[in-house]
Amino acid sequence: MNLFAILIIALGIFILVVGNRLTILGAGVGALLGIGLLRLLPGNQDSLWWWILPVGLAALFMIGAIIFKGFISLITLAIGAVAGGAIVLAVLDLLGINLGLVDWILALVGAVIGVILIQRYKKWAFIALAALVGALLTTRGLQMFVPIVEGFIGTLLTLVLAGLSFAYHGGFFKRH
Repeated sequence: MNLFAILIIALGIFILVVGNRLTILGAGVGALLGIGLLRLLPGNQDSLWWWILPVGLAALFMIGAIIFKGFISLITLAIGAVAGGAIVLAVLDLLGINLGLVDWILALVGAVIGVILIQRYKKWAFIALAALVGALLTTRGLQMFVPIVEGFIGTLLTLVLAGLSFAYHGGFFKRH
C-alpha cells in the first residue's frame, strides 16, 4: 500500500507540473477515476483492485489519448466529462461524504460542467483540470500515509496545490 501511495503522490506532482499535456492529463484522470471507483468496491485497501483499477484506467486513458489523437475534439470533451465526474467523486471522498445515489448525480453534474468548460475555455480548462487532478491525486496519496490529511486540511492542501499549479501553467510566475 505504501508503494501505491507513493506512485499516486508522484503522479499527482507530475501532473501538477506538466499535466496540461493531453496524454499526461488523460493518465491522471484515469487514475483519479479509478481511485474514486474503488470506494464503491467491497474489500480492503490491500486488495489487488487497488492496483488494477487506477493503473488500468490511467493506462487506458493515456493510450486512448495517443491512439485517437486524430479525434482530438472528442477526446478533449471525453476527458473533460470524466475529469468533471472524477473531481466530484474525489472531493466527496476527500470530505468523507457518501450520499449513495446522490454521489452519482453530482458526478454527472460535474461531468456536464467539465464538458461545458472544455468547450468554452479549452486552454484554461485544461490548465484548471490538470491543476485539480494533480492536487487531488497528491492529496489522496498523502491521505494514505497521514490520515490527518482529510476534511479541512485535505481540502486546504488541495486548493493550495491546485492554485499554485494553475498559476504556474497560466504564466503568472513568469517575469515580464
